[in-house]
Amino acid sequence: QQEKLMLIKTIFAGFGGQGVLSMGLNLAQAAMIENRHVTYLPAYGAEVRGGTANCTVSISDEEIASPVASSPTFVVAMNQPSMIRFQNRLQSGGIFFLNSSLITEQVSRGDLEIVNVAANTLAEEMGNVKSANMIMLGAFIKKSNILHIDSVIEGLNVALKGNKKLITINTDALKKGYDLL
Repeated sequence: QQEKLMLIKTIFAGFGGQGVLSMGLNLAQAAMIENRHVTYLPAYGAEVRGGTANCTVSISDEEIASPVASSPTFVVAMNQPSMIRFQNRLQSGGIFFLNSSLITEQVSRGDLEIVNVAANTLAEEMGNVKSANMIMLGAFIKKSNILHIDSVIEGLNVALKGNKKLITINTDALKKGYDLL
């Protein structure tokens, strides 16, 4: 009996401009650094800024047949419309990460684990509103336990092409989110 290798699907969703696509890209980059198979599938709403954006990241130890997230293990919702849209897509027992700074409604399902992260509030406290996505990603990395935070930081260095200031801001935000849980 061969052990079935994991296939983890995650959806990151929010308003355009909240950095949800870069959260997915950073996760995908970290997965590649750890020599995992990975697919990254972005989807945009009608208008990107202010519209909705989401992406699906699938990570596995073997080849991935379909990048479409039929029933993701994890969903990260950065705003209320995303929470409402994706709450019924999550598989039973899945983990739902909510940006509690912007989401006030309760999730209607009782078979999910809810992780509330006040990402915007924490980002404001850090003095950089734009780093809410990295705070959320840090919390996601800690809770999901699918990749090492060091791989995500290494991926950030690649993505930000050595921009020391941005790397520092993003790494600090990532660690802040990671240390929350």
